[in-house]
Amino acid sequence: MSPPLAKSKHSESAAARLCGSGTSGFLELVIFHPIDTIAKRLMSNQTRLFASGQSLGAGLAATNKVIFKDAANAPFLKKYASLFPGLGFAAGYKILQRVYKFGGQPFVNEFLNQHYKSSFNRTFGEKTGKTMMHATAGSFVGIGEIALLPLDVLKIKRQTNPEAFKGRGVFRIVKEEGVQNLYRGALWTAARNAPGSFALFGGSAFVKEWIFRLEDYNKATFFQNFCASIGGSVASITVAAPLDVVKTRIQNRNFDSPESGVTIIKNMVKHEGLGAFFKGLLPKLLVVGPKLVFSFTVAQQLIPWFHYRFEEYGITHVGNTSVSKSRTM
Repeated sequence: MSPPLAKSKHSESAAARLCGSGTSGFLELVIFHPIDTIAKRLMSNQTRLFASGQSLGAGLAATNKVIFKDAANAPFLKKYASLFPGLGFAAGYKILQRVYKFGGQPFVNEFLNQHYKSSFNRTFGEKTGKTMMHATAGSFVGIGEIALLPLDVLKIKRQTNPEAFKGRGVFRIVKEEGVQNLYRGALWTAARNAPGSFALFGGSAFVKEWIFRLEDYNKATFFQNFCASIGGSVASITVAAPLDVVKTRIQNRNFDSPESGVTIIKNMVKHEGLGAFFKGLLPKLLVVGPKLVFSFTVAQQLIPWFHYRFEEYGITHVGNTSVSKSRTM
């Protein structure tokens, strides 16, 4: 959601933010989960798919095996169904993540705006300070995402390493492996999320501030929100890509054979080269990028819509329905 102004009368209600961001997360999940599975499996692969001297057909066959695993030679529909493992974990994680990030970042930005606006303006100037506040609020929210890490770990393992679940349910895994194992890679996740979320909200704010010259980001049109989301999403994915690969490999290991992030980085450099840090970047930019753009844009449109409806029916009493109405019609 576009960060609101400091005064509460200019903000959408918490209920509107919850419903708008939650709906965007649900729609994103239904549409993009199969592509997320493909990206995770490519990032987890530790072999060269297109080695020198190898035929194109052999490389494509290896890629097919990595993406579809046991369903590599199955009919189309079975292949497609194989891209939906861990959907339950994904639903819990993705919806909570979007509610937390898109619904929570405006609250952090309001706090910074109320208490530290003058400090940001002195340091960066008024226009850049405003952009930096939005980016910093996003970074703080990104670091806090590690609270949702267990759901992300289970989702990634189910997508990339289903053998870890054979004969075991979720509660049995939590009991046998311990909660600490579900937070494996927490520091690497925070290290990835901090710059990634900084770039997401900062890039979006930069486009609105410097390209569209908006004084009130809440008054952005659908097209302006769409363009701002593209800028933020591309910046976020690119900046976070190297640590995202490391995080994914930490999380998809078997529970009984963990590997540290430092060891993974050393092995990647030694056996795969520096290019390994950007494995899966192209599919992420092509598909995860639009996914972020989609959910971010949808959230920015739905939150004002829910706000107006809730105010209209007396569910909330924040006020400022004229702005919401003008943006939802």
